[in-house]
Amino acid sequence: MSSLSKIIRKEVKELLTPATLIPIIIIAVLFGSLGGVFGGVEEQLEEPPMIAVINQDGGSLSLVAMAVFNATSDIVYNGTDVQEALNVLDEKGGVSLFVIPANFTSNIENDTQGTIEIFWIMKGAGIMDSVPGAAADANLMYVDQAISATLINHNMSDNASLILDPTQYYETTLFKGKEMTGISPITISSVMSSQSFVMPLIVMMVIIYAGSIVISSMGSEKENKTLETLLTMPVSRTSIVFGKLIGAALVGLLMAVIYMFGMSYYFDSLMGSSSIDLAEFGLTLSIVDYILVGMSLFASLVFALALCMILGIFTKNYKAAQTMTMPVTFLAMIPMFVTMFT
Repeated sequence: MSSLSKIIRKEVKELLTPATLIPIIIIAVLFGSLGGVFGGVEEQLEEPPMIAVINQDGGSLSLVAMAVFNATSDIVYNGTDVQEALNVLDEKGGVSLFVIPANFTSNIENDTQGTIEIFWIMKGAGIMDSVPGAAADANLMYVDQAISATLINHNMSDNASLILDPTQYYETTLFKGKEMTGISPITISSVMSSQSFVMPLIVMMVIIYAGSIVISSMGSEKENKTLETLLTMPVSRTSIVFGKLIGAALVGLLMAVIYMFGMSYYFDSLMGSSSIDLAEFGLTLSIVDYILVGMSLFASLVFALALCMILGIFTKNYKAAQTMTMPVTFLAMIPMFVTMFT
């Protein structure tokens, strides 16, 4: 056996250990499960959305719209009362109520866009919550296409703009007991998801950086024998443990503050053009909420660093410590993915 192959074999044995393989396998399983989740989302998109329809217009174009709704959706209510329709949707888990007003057909025949009133029932701001609404929103596109085809086939209009875009929407979103007029669920979801995504992202980054510092410090101290020297000093081991934890936690909190300011400014610049004021609808955090968030951040940081310290105990040197950061990275990613899908 040549010297090169011996060195390669030695390096492979040192690097290919359970400490390196297990985190990689866990992350592979995680992304495999995410693939299953996205596959479920695709299947859910193929299912017809559950809607309610109120047709107050007896014209031909409203009948075209009704034909599209019947073909592409599961209509659980087809009556005349808005409140009754909303109650039925709430009971059966529906997503939207479409109201076709009395002047729908006449407006389009007079070269004016027909208005469809939409009441969206928003369950949550996560990815999974937005899937049924996206399917119902796609059906509105099919309605536009069917009406455009009818206008062309029957020579009902020579207005190209109207033929391309025959309808307009007046949207009202019902969310958390609040009625938000003129706002779509997609707009609300984008604003809320960008804001709720900041904290899990900050926690993940802080745990990864601070945790890697603690684990690397433990590995370096064991390699340089400084940890043994520290244990021989007249200092209680409790003080050593808590000193390392609190010191790393303070550094982590400093990182969190810096990340928080940077990420907040970043998302504010992205959403600067948004016309939604969540405080107007009571969807912002109070002082007590901010205190609870701060306590949760500190507690999660301390517990994560304690785990990192335990992992650092099992490292033999600085090189081995680098591979032990993978389990911490995996655990830190879980809250971020949970926030995305809920």
